[in-house]
Amino acid sequence: MSSEPNRKVFQCRGAESGMAPAPLDSSGERDFLRERIALWARITFFASITFFVAGFLIEAVWPPLSGSGRTLARPDILFELATCAILLFVWIAASQRNLSESALRFLDAGGTLGNLWLYACMAANMPQAWRPEMLFLLIVITILLTRAALVPSPAYRTAWIATLAAAPAPVLASLIYAEHAPPEVSRGQAVAYALLWTILAILLSTLASFVTFRLRKSVTRARRLGQYTLGEKLGEGGMGIVYRAEHEMLRRPTAIKLLPPGRAGEDSLKRFEREVQQTARLTNPHTVSIYDYGRTPDGLFYYVMEYLDGVDLEDLVRESGPLAPGRAVRILRQACAALAEAHGIGLIHRDIKPANIFLCERGGIPDIAKVLDFGLVREITGSADPRLTAENVVHGTPQYLAPEAIRNADSIDARSDLYALGAVGYFLLTGTPVFSGRGSLEVIHHHLQTPPEPLSKRLGKAIPPKLEAVIMACLAKNADDRPESARALAKALHDCDDVPAWDELDARRYWQERASRQKSARTA
Repeated sequence: MSSEPNRKVFQCRGAESGMAPAPLDSSGERDFLRERIALWARITFFASITFFVAGFLIEAVWPPLSGSGRTLARPDILFELATCAILLFVWIAASQRNLSESALRFLDAGGTLGNLWLYACMAANMPQAWRPEMLFLLIVITILLTRAALVPSPAYRTAWIATLAAAPAPVLASLIYAEHAPPEVSRGQAVAYALLWTILAILLSTLASFVTFRLRKSVTRARRLGQYTLGEKLGEGGMGIVYRAEHEMLRRPTAIKLLPPGRAGEDSLKRFEREVQQTARLTNPHTVSIYDYGRTPDGLFYYVMEYLDGVDLEDLVRESGPLAPGRAVRILRQACAALAEAHGIGLIHRDIKPANIFLCERGGIPDIAKVLDFGLVREITGSADPRLTAENVVHGTPQYLAPEAIRNADSIDARSDLYALGAVGYFLLTGTPVFSGRGSLEVIHHHLQTPPEPLSKRLGKAIPPKLEAVIMACLAKNADDRPESARALAKALHDCDDVPAWDELDARRYWQERASRQKSARTA
């Protein structure tokens, strides 16, 4: 039925794996860098502490032949423990959200070098039989490759960090074999092998950084539309995919809706372009704003709209249950304002439903309603290309379809939107849709034939009588029995003087409590 992205389209989400990063100096890239440094430190810390503990367990089972076991008094053990402490510090420090990008870069380089230099000190104090310079190089290669794979870093930066980190290896070999080189390994051989493996460690880590960093840059360029960089996917439907995005210069968060190439038939492109042109004509503050639109060189059509951080009415009722009558009236009146403007210039929405009305905060004012997805709009004048409105096809969501939209899609007018808005009001006040069934056909049959159950009976407690009468009038089977316009409906809702008021203080209190619940859920 509804061909638009689902109810999560404009809601704030975390980035999904594989999504493109924002430009390097943006907060999005800084957060990504912070997360990756912390991830590298966490993985390396657990690996290091595992080997530290495993060393004691192994020597407990198979004591060394020399009789000199591992104790915390040994210098090499103390240096090994210090490396774990360095990694733990980097992990905790990188998890702080207020660090600047330069501080994170310093933490990355300082943590890597400090960690590996301490491992060099550990190797310098180990028994010679362990070939400590080669053990150190094994640790260097492992840590540098892990960093190159996880931490975004240009190749030149990884090259100098790797050079400084691995440089102690040949020096270590020279010092270890200066006086007591075993017969099978000369000092020169040890230094040569250490130097060879040092160069290999530097080249491998630099190459790994070059490949991963270049791939990230390529993905970023591939996921740009004009001056916008795409972020995570927010939703997908029959008429398009919606991504979070950011303008290159303004740094303003936006949402971009695009028509995938696989669906880009000529009629689809025309309908998609018509959608943005129609919506862009609407300027009411309770309608989602359109900023820009265009086509990519390969023909991909997109448009840019405001990004809303909040909750749609479907999720709101799912989280909190039926709304207070005063709050429902406040929301419905704002939706009426958006529809009144659209109807005034000859447009009907055709898919009003709880998922297409979004609550957010704007200008410091909470509970601002925004009507979304004018993707099924049609001009009342009938001047639209009939191929683009798909005559005789039922559009919309079954629970919110007006009877005339089911009988004959060409007979709908602005009052069909009012029926749907009345059904939204019913859902807000009772927590259930007007009609339910085992399938769409049964729901549609109810819209055509079944009188709606009074709200008070459905809810099991009294609803303010005047408000109940207004909602039931919107749900009249005959369009002539409904309010004549969105403005008339807004006035009828305003005149419901038996409804307890829901003011800005009530709204602010709700949003504060919701934020507190979400914070508790994240930390649980």
